[in-house]
Amino acid sequence: MASRLKDKWVLVTGASAGFGAATAKAFAREGSKLLLGARRLDRIQAVADECKKLGVPAHAHTLDVSQTSSVEEFTTWLRGHTQKVDILINNAGGAHGLDPVATAKDDDWEAMFQSNVLGLLRMTRAILPLMKDTQGSVINIGSVAGHVAYEGGAAYCGAKAAELQITRALRLELLGTGLRVSTVDPGMAETEFSVVRFKGDETRAKKVYEGVEPLTADDIAETLVWVAARPPHVCIDELLIKCTDQAAIHKVYRRTAAKT
Repeated sequence: MASRLKDKWVLVTGASAGFGAATAKAFAREGSKLLLGARRLDRIQAVADECKKLGVPAHAHTLDVSQTSSVEEFTTWLRGHTQKVDILINNAGGAHGLDPVATAKDDDWEAMFQSNVLGLLRMTRAILPLMKDTQGSVINIGSVAGHVAYEGGAAYCGAKAAELQITRALRLELLGTGLRVSTVDPGMAETEFSVVRFKGDETRAKKVYEGVEPLTADDIAETLVWVAARPPHVCIDELLIKCTDQAAIHKVYRRTAAKT
């Protein structure tokens, strides 16, 4: 049976690595046509080239969702390839720092709210006019952090809680249009996330996942494909996904190294 996603135009933000890159490839395997955006043009171009090898059109362009001008330029560019977008994956985001409120930095707070909150709003506002009559989907990437707070995560948890409420409000606003609005909220997943959060400290980042079998980018990509491929009358409103080793943010099973 042919995939419901074949020949659909799919836009993925933050597509240069992690969830975004894996998602682009997963939709390419379904026969979707791709529009990929991220700040690192060389990286997204490499992802686009991999997708093309699967026999689908894949176009890449620089995109910084924290800048309205960049979002507008990207939208103008994509109109040169298509006048409609069937599926928007708002993936661009991330965490910066793990400092308590008392010592946290403005730059980190602003980066998190610009990408996870305002960037999500900017991209959705820009692309919605291209989604009329598509019976398509807006799928936002949230986090377990949007549901439960943790120490050092005040701004990130706040940003992802905002993402959740934006998703809920947008679903109400778009009722009757045929558009579906979903949020997929991962728990512990090993990508560049912790490396970015800890400013490139790979040793510290690896400790986050020590003794745990975390989610992978492919796990999330597979989930996004499943959400987008539901029949038009089915909307997966909110999907919380964690690895089996994580029962809750503060409850993680870690295996100890075998003694020799």
